[in-house]
Amino acid sequence: MGVSGCGKSTLGRALAQHLGWEFVEGDALHPAANIAKMAAGIALDDADRVPFLHNVAQCIATGPAQLVITCSALKRSYRDLLRAAGPRVLFVLPVLSREQLQGRLQQRRAHFMPASLLDSQLAALEMPQADEPAILVDAAEPTPRQVDATLAALAAARFHGG
Repeated sequence: MGVSGCGKSTLGRALAQHLGWEFVEGDALHPAANIAKMAAGIALDDADRVPFLHNVAQCIATGPAQLVITCSALKRSYRDLLRAAGPRVLFVLPVLSREQLQGRLQQRRAHFMPASLLDSQLAALEMPQADEPAILVDAAEPTPRQVDATLAALAAARFHGG
């Protein structure tokens, strides 16, 4: 989970590969209208996000038990919807400063999400609360260290059920 540019896809792919699990790129689950809106520099609102979140929830509900899927899941209500789709949903949030995120987004090519929408995503982001199953990792660390930190947190918290 997390805002655009935080490294969700990079970490998600690496975790899935390490665990031997299936990986789904959440960006592929956005309706075409959402992609067009973001590409035009227009932030999504809650109503826009509903079809996307339902697509992600459907993937969770019908996909394999061992699945890594990326999704911004910026608000608690979004995460609640996703957790309802699968009893073992756990969120991993790669954390970066606004400046680091801006730098990544400005360097990124061939992605529909422009850097100009970063502030709208940061404004929408509700950090996971203590009662939510979530792991925060330092996204400034190299990806292998992020994977190690995630796996260590999974083992320590016994989130990982196999």
